[in-house]
Amino acid sequence: MSVARVSIQTGDFDLSHEVATLRAGDKRVGAVCSFIGTVRDRNDGSTVASMELEHYPGMTEKAIEAMIDEAHRRFDILGARVIHRVGLLQPLDQIMMVAVVSAHRGQSFEACEFLMDYLKTQAPFWKKEQTPEGARWVDARVSDDAALARWGISAPNA
Repeated sequence: MSVARVSIQTGDFDLSHEVATLRAGDKRVGAVCSFIGTVRDRNDGSTVASMELEHYPGMTEKAIEAMIDEAHRRFDILGARVIHRVGLLQPLDQIMMVAVVSAHRGQSFEACEFLMDYLKTQAPFWKKEQTPEGARWVDARVSDDAALARWGISAPNA
């Protein structure tokens, strides 16, 4: 049974279940690296009561799948899984997860960081934050040219 590499979902996820599924008895796996992003209660100096994440179904999954393909080309990894939640989220909620498995830790760490930098700067998500001043739309893609340059990727507006 093949597990999807990318899931865009409203529901929460369980890291231990996702890692166990990604490993799935593969005796070549010697390293697992994971990252979980959570909702903070502050952003740009304002209190955040909640946030709502939106995406373009189909387009978002395709972009993240291509990014995982690139991670496989760049790093000696055995598998990767990305989960990103959409919909209404509260502070402390898990937003997203990246998990990577490889034979050795260095490749897992690098691939996980590569995927995180890509997601943070390139993935097509939009968020609306609820603050004491009212609702505000924020581009969920934080432009970090240094993070992109590190991987030899040009910023879209460069």
